[in-house]
Amino acid sequence: MSRLERLSALGKRQPSKTIHQLFLQDTKRAERFSVHASDLLFDFSKTSIDGDVLSSLLSLADSCGVMKKRDQMLSGQKINQTENRPALHTALRRPCSQPLYVDGMDVMDDVTTTRRRMEKFSDGIRRGSIKPATADQFTDVVNIGIGGSDLGPEMTTLALANFRDGPTPHFISNIDGAQATECLRPLNPKTTLVIVASKTFTTIETMTNAAYVREWMQTGAGESSIPRQFAAVSSDVMKCVEFGLNAQQVFGFSDWVGGRYSIWGPIGLSLMITMGQDKFRQFLDGAYEMDDHFAHAPPEDNLPLLHGLVGIWHHQVCRYPTRAILPFDYRLRRLPAYLQQLIMESNGKSVTMDGEDLLSDSSPVIWGEVGTNGQHAFFQALHQGTQVIPCEFLVAAMGQAHEPKPHHDLLVANCLAQSEALMTGQGNSDQPEKNRHWSAATNIDLTPHRRCGGNRPSTTLIYPRLTPFTLGQILALYEHSTFVEGAILDINSFDQWGVELGKEKAKSLLSAVEVAQELESVSGSTARLLEFIHTARRRPEF
Repeated sequence: MSRLERLSALGKRQPSKTIHQLFLQDTKRAERFSVHASDLLFDFSKTSIDGDVLSSLLSLADSCGVMKKRDQMLSGQKINQTENRPALHTALRRPCSQPLYVDGMDVMDDVTTTRRRMEKFSDGIRRGSIKPATADQFTDVVNIGIGGSDLGPEMTTLALANFRDGPTPHFISNIDGAQATECLRPLNPKTTLVIVASKTFTTIETMTNAAYVREWMQTGAGESSIPRQFAAVSSDVMKCVEFGLNAQQVFGFSDWVGGRYSIWGPIGLSLMITMGQDKFRQFLDGAYEMDDHFAHAPPEDNLPLLHGLVGIWHHQVCRYPTRAILPFDYRLRRLPAYLQQLIMESNGKSVTMDGEDLLSDSSPVIWGEVGTNGQHAFFQALHQGTQVIPCEFLVAAMGQAHEPKPHHDLLVANCLAQSEALMTGQGNSDQPEKNRHWSAATNIDLTPHRRCGGNRPSTTLIYPRLTPFTLGQILALYEHSTFVEGAILDINSFDQWGVELGKEKAKSLLSAVEVAQELESVSGSTARLLEFIHTARRRPEF
């Protein structure tokens, strides 16, 4: 039986009972449909998955060889077949004492050397032994990157702001010059460290912003500031030196680390500088613990496997088109965007590993927002809209020690209330006449307007408190869950050829944007848009 046939067969096994009825039928449902991994509890009991469906999902994973593919990934086999390389982001958080051989070489030697160089550099910045050209201490660090080179560092430094005791982090990613100018406006070029994050040191958005920031620093701090106040995360040391950087402040990483999986290595340099190497190691340790759990926990207790199977159930079987990521944790406000890239760039594919057309849906649309803000924005559609949108709630049992406890109690109450309300709804009584609601002003029967159908699925990931270790666990969980979904669909979760297409077209269009000229290779729409742009630029008021 093919994967598509197995998924279709699963679709026919959807329970006839509502989620609420499943709870009434099984008093231990919450226990049966939740799983622990260290400090994390993943509760998927508020979904329509019952015992038969869960067994079928686990059988599907087994028949698709998910665990075999997991072992291949963790052991360094070249599972990224289209680029003929391993996918070894897990090596970046692996203990240095554990060797890992690829093509006969222990990759941990290079990982360890680079990590120690990062630690020495960040420690020098934090202690003041590495200084700016004309000042005693760095006060700010600006990370210039895009995609994984930006989303990872920005999301993690915001999430772990409570643990920051070093220079203040800032981020520039957008090619829109507004971001760079707004970022630099309050900063002192004489006390700012700049990290340029581009593996090839050719990424057009990053290098355009880097050139702008270098000019800003030259003007404000002098030419001598460039080699002392710039660092790079890149594998092309010569290009970095040509740009004016000191080779000792260039940190590279191997091609078996994709950008969206790279926060664990040199791309995390800004995080290490702002909170120190000890807390950064705790972050890595949390991720490694999840790696170890994924590698050894039995399928029925394997959190990443079950998390991925819930995703398959909702999107490929139930055909829900989107997933809402809802952290009830302000510090995780950039997590939805981070996971959007991780999941959609990894699994937004349309062909199988053999190059055949994929006959089922691939990645859902990932979106989300901080939960308490979302309650006053889009939760209306979650409760009463015509589309069912599975929700993934994340919340800490405790806030940070210095934060007001009443606030966090209310936060947790809201999170739990939303998942409960999505499941139970309101106004669904068999005797609706007992629950009539009339508008006193207009004498309109409000009962159908107030009704919430319920039976809306959600999962909850709960953790004691957001720490570097916990964040490492959460991010590694989502990495492995994404891998599980890709393995079941038989797609390559580690290439991203679609990302390159728009970039290449942008290069060819740049000259036409700079200087008015006709291009035969573009559509009539694009030609007309170019015409409007150049007409607008000739108007004297602009």
